[in-house]
Amino acid sequence: MGVHPVDQTLPPLKMFTSGLQHVAAMYAGVVAPPMIIGPAVGLSTGETTFLMGASLFTAGIATLLQTLGFRRIGARLPFVNGVSFAGVTPMIAIGTGAGPEDALPVVFGATMVAGLLGFVLAPYFCRLVRFFPPLVTGTVITLIGISLLPVAFDWAQGGDRHAADYGAAKHLGLAAITLLLVLVLRRVLRGFLQQIAILLGLVGGTLVAVPFGVTSADAIRQADPLGFPSPFHFGAPQFQVAAIVSMCVVMLVCMTESTADMLALGQIVERPADERTLEGGLRADALGTAVSPLFNGFACSAFAQNIGLVAMTGVRSRYVVATGGGILVLLGLSPVAASVISLVPLPVLGGAGVVLFGSVAASGVRTLASADLEHGENALIVAAALGIGLIPIAAPEFYHAFPADLRVVLDSGISTGCLVAVALNLAFNHLGRRHREQPETAEPLRERGAC
Repeated sequence: MGVHPVDQTLPPLKMFTSGLQHVAAMYAGVVAPPMIIGPAVGLSTGETTFLMGASLFTAGIATLLQTLGFRRIGARLPFVNGVSFAGVTPMIAIGTGAGPEDALPVVFGATMVAGLLGFVLAPYFCRLVRFFPPLVTGTVITLIGISLLPVAFDWAQGGDRHAADYGAAKHLGLAAITLLLVLVLRRVLRGFLQQIAILLGLVGGTLVAVPFGVTSADAIRQADPLGFPSPFHFGAPQFQVAAIVSMCVVMLVCMTESTADMLALGQIVERPADERTLEGGLRADALGTAVSPLFNGFACSAFAQNIGLVAMTGVRSRYVVATGGGILVLLGLSPVAASVISLVPLPVLGGAGVVLFGSVAASGVRTLASADLEHGENALIVAAALGIGLIPIAAPEFYHAFPADLRVVLDSGISTGCLVAVALNLAFNHLGRRHREQPETAEPLRERGAC
């Protein structure tokens, strides 16, 4: 029996360019949280830039933990980790409450404790895999893709809602050109060049953007050639109970989303994520989260947009993603190198993101096609879970009257949709139905050793 595509290595050039494509797809998502948190807690532009480099560095470490792993840590799938958006609002609330001097030390202390909690809970949390048949995973994968599409649309408009040219024709035009370029390249190219169509589309879109004045080299001119994210740059961690509770809630949300993402990725690469895989992946998430504050980073979680890249390119090697993790570490150590990738304008990323994130949703639909929607109330379960999961997208202020800690969960459509799908699947297909034949869609999970 040959080596599974997940464990295959590629020639060096293909490995590097495919890994770089993953970095290009996730770059904006990694640097966005520190770009938001830094000014919100009173950091200067230079300090915020330092925070961005630290986030790239810690995302690389977490990605290497996931892809390469050691002992029982790491999913050993082409699984990308980076700064979780789930923690942005709580961390801003923690930071503003603590004051400018203590903001980040309090955030980092709470994040370390939350990471350790996640590491301890991982062996128990992963046993939930038996509650994720294709009916549930298909719903969650679809929600992941749909939930990411608004991010692509925001990038396509320029990314800054307060800018005067937000949504301007030049931004939308660049996004449309990039999207068209990616589609054309995928259609006309063959072999390896077809696999890196996204990267080629980003390069082409950036070149088209130059005459429009959308690209800027200021970040490159101002960046230092080398720079190590010195440990506890902003001060020793502080531990406050309220902050720790908030970040522990964030950690649980991250673990829920990562579980769904690993199940989705396992389906896409045809190596279903069993209990042991989920345990290793969650431990890598948690360990990455616990270690990140040491280097001035934040909570780490799965990056679903890279799942779309795997689905679209068909490159399933975890070593490709590990190469991307190595590139992230180098970018974190070289601010000037990191700033080169920032040349890609957000509208260009938005155009490519439509294909990337749409591919995730398409994978979810494909999974649902095998979920026996004609059986019992399965179609009703999908309808309710998708509807509730789409609330934060369709009506972002729907939960505005709820407590901030509860909104951490409710404002994540992936988490709420996942919880609803699991709960309804239990209610309709398991509880009180001992003598009823179970749906065939649950068999694959039992066959692969779920609890």
